[in-house]
Amino acid sequence: MDREGAGTVMELRNAWKTYRMGKEKVHALSDFSLKIHKNDYMTIVGPSGSGKSTLLHMLGLLDVPTRGSLLIGGRDISRMGIDERAIIRGRKIGFVFQVFNLVPSLTAIRNVALPMMIQGVPKQVREERAARILSSLGMGHRLDHLPSELSGGQRQRVAMARALVNDPELILADEPTGNLDSKTGEEVVKLFDKLHKDGRTLVVVTHDPSIARHGERTVWIKDGRIERDTTKDTNKPK
Repeated sequence: MDREGAGTVMELRNAWKTYRMGKEKVHALSDFSLKIHKNDYMTIVGPSGSGKSTLLHMLGLLDVPTRGSLLIGGRDISRMGIDERAIIRGRKIGFVFQVFNLVPSLTAIRNVALPMMIQGVPKQVREERAARILSSLGMGHRLDHLPSELSGGQRQRVAMARALVNDPELILADEPTGNLDSKTGEEVVKLFDKLHKDGRTLVVVTHDPSIARHGERTVWIKDGRIERDTTKDTNKPK
């Protein structure tokens, strides 16, 4: 099922990513095509070396295909320079990392406000928006705490708030529960479920089958290619 009516947020079209290892060429992605639709909750799974990290970097506009296209709103991002991609990334994509990547010397509210500072949002607006989003994730009582004063789950909530603060079209998460105990990991996954119900578009890279099961759509990749692409309701290829 193609779901064109749902709107396409991003598309990789016949994308290759090739690296040179001495005289040998290594294909991290091979003729890879994938559409991400609005309000998708996609989980990406696969063994180590399957191409998950390369794919995530591509979707996050941190890298471009060696051949093929990466399309957002009909525009081929792979033809753009680093600076132009960075502007689009700041406006359209939010990242949630396994290691949180919070600035140790900044409080929770200032960590969340940081992407807005880069976008030139006035100080009062960014502080109000950061406080509002942190409060919506149950962190309203920790606005002025440093990362070292927060638990792992609280730090991941701050990281999620930072990813959401510019109202991105797409949220990318890389092993978001990898550094958390199972109970805290379940709490974070419930937040992802809520974001999806609120209309967000999510792509979560994970090795954990219990996390992958939360996605409405699961993409298995192996050797740089899509092995399976199924939806939860039908368990059949899309």
